[in-house]
Amino acid sequence: MEGSVPIRYFDRDFQIEAVKILPGQYYAATGDAAITTVLGSCVSTCLWDPAQRIGGMNHFMLPGDTDAFASPVKASARFGVYAMEVLINEMIHLGADRRRMVAKVFGGGRVLQGFGSLDVGAKNCQFVLEFLATECIPVVAHDLLDVYARKLHFFPQTGKVQLKKLHILPNDTVQRREREYMSKLDQTPGGGEVEIFARTR
Repeated sequence: MEGSVPIRYFDRDFQIEAVKILPGQYYAATGDAAITTVLGSCVSTCLWDPAQRIGGMNHFMLPGDTDAFASPVKASARFGVYAMEVLINEMIHLGADRRRMVAKVFGGGRVLQGFGSLDVGAKNCQFVLEFLATECIPVVAHDLLDVYARKLHFFPQTGKVQLKKLHILPNDTVQRREREYMSKLDQTPGGGEVEIFARTR
């Protein structure tokens, strides 16, 4: 996972404190703030507890091992499971209830050039939708696939997401960052340890 700390800044457009997350990062919060990211082939899940008004966002990509995409329980999909579980756990630590969580999912654009028939974005989308269905977390909104990048602003206080579609060029920062991130994942044996909270349904 990305080792750096999410970037905090003041968003002049929304006149609000914001946190920007990069590939491999996640962030959860309460109150009047924003969580932002820019997606290419990666996927972000915005989770929200509407009762406690606690929200969080992650930003992840499965590694490029095509054999590992056959099932979400295969080795490389542990990166996706890790990204989802650490976000859920962080929200629970803030007071959210897993049984109330709803999801909005975004990303998975076909923007990485030079990977032949491997559609990284489609595999990321397949994984996250299967994970949320298995965990009985309703998907209340989504914008997935296609051929463009996306910029997201998620507001934990209201659960709203603002999305802007972006057209990127070869060697754009988004594409370059995702290539570097995928390269790191391909060289890493697992997705890291994560405490799985007991399900109470």
